[in-house]
Amino acid sequence: MTREIILEILMEALERDGLIHSAMQKALNKYQYLKKQDRAFITRIGEGTMERLLTIDAVLDLCSKVKVKKMKPVIRTILRMSVYQILWMDRVPDRAVCDEAVKLAVKHRFGGLSGFVNGVLRNISRRKEEFVFEDWSLRYSMPQWILDMWEEQYGRDVTERMLKASLENRPVTVRCNLSLASFKEIWDSLNSQGVKAEKSSLSEEVLILEQYDYLERLDAFQKGWIQVQDTASALVAEAASPCPGNRVLDVCGAPGGKSLHMADKLKGTGMVVCRDLTERKIAMVLENLERTGFGNMKAEVWDALEFDKGWEEQADIVLADLPCSGLGVIGKKPDIKYRMTKEQTKSLVLLQREILKVVSRYVKPGGTLVYSTCTVNRQENQEQRQWFLDHFPFSPKEIRLSKGLKTEEGTRKDGYIQLLPGIHPCDGFFIAAFEKKKNC
Repeated sequence: MTREIILEILMEALERDGLIHSAMQKALNKYQYLKKQDRAFITRIGEGTMERLLTIDAVLDLCSKVKVKKMKPVIRTILRMSVYQILWMDRVPDRAVCDEAVKLAVKHRFGGLSGFVNGVLRNISRRKEEFVFEDWSLRYSMPQWILDMWEEQYGRDVTERMLKASLENRPVTVRCNLSLASFKEIWDSLNSQGVKAEKSSLSEEVLILEQYDYLERLDAFQKGWIQVQDTASALVAEAASPCPGNRVLDVCGAPGGKSLHMADKLKGTGMVVCRDLTERKIAMVLENLERTGFGNMKAEVWDALEFDKGWEEQADIVLADLPCSGLGVIGKKPDIKYRMTKEQTKSLVLLQREILKVVSRYVKPGGTLVYSTCTVNRQENQEQRQWFLDHFPFSPKEIRLSKGLKTEEGTRKDGYIQLLPGIHPCDGFFIAAFEKKKNC
């Protein structure tokens, strides 16, 4: 049954233009009665196949007379998930992989191709020691245009470290809502339910969790004491440095992690307004808000490109975590690297500028704007920051953090941080803080 579920997940993501994390979450919710071991197996093969897709397809093209693009979708997907098991899952016997692949083909009425499936997979099993690719695009399953961009911007050594990080398992990180419970209360609650928790090296408010079954079943989660959020993302509220009573506007805030963090830091004072473009996105914010119960936060639908006169120079802090290429979170959302294009990144730079033109008007003189992205593209990050400083009445605001990031001390004084996967223990993320000049 597990392989049938994996096949459906990958068909949704690879053949119907769905998102792997959405398809995975939907399936795991539907089959939550399965044993933890089975759910881990489903996750590993589903996400692993997507992560290694370019490598897998190169192997198939070497070992099959019918090239990947010309295969029938179901057969193509069965072969892809099977190749992943043969090449990267030592505990699964190759013979079992082949047999299960044949059964899947027959079950989906492709019995006539069962011999083809069996032959291709046994050929790959015999030759698997041969598949060592010198080409980094194939070795790390990364489109060439991304490799070229990273090498130009960061050099070959840093690029390889980011590539390796994109294929590593990512632990679940949660941020503690310390206005709702003390760190000790949260720690003790997690330990009482057998969860292994480790403190983040970058934030005093973030924990790395392991050895749990369903996060949603943990008492600390149900009480709103913890919120799933990457360490890098959790640094945004620190960079904003909110003060009691502040009015905060988060202009592209779904699913609400940064807004919730700001509400937590304000300890019941002020007001945080979290906005996003659609009812669906705001529904995610409201779900998190209902669970945490913050009374100093609300959520509403609003297009960030549309100017809201009522907010003109009314915000002490504006959070602008804007649409971006997402190249910093490839390790968690591997289909991003296949969907994003160089042309799209250029369009996103222009979109970010249009939004910044609007939302910068909401900041009070002396107030703070924090611009952030989950990408590692300098055009969307450092160059975008400089463009903003060149065109708007803002100056850099030093970013002060509670701990860690000593190597970024210089840039923090200049008001920005670029976090890189493989270099830092978190997602790839960019944060820039600005203060609106008072004499304008």
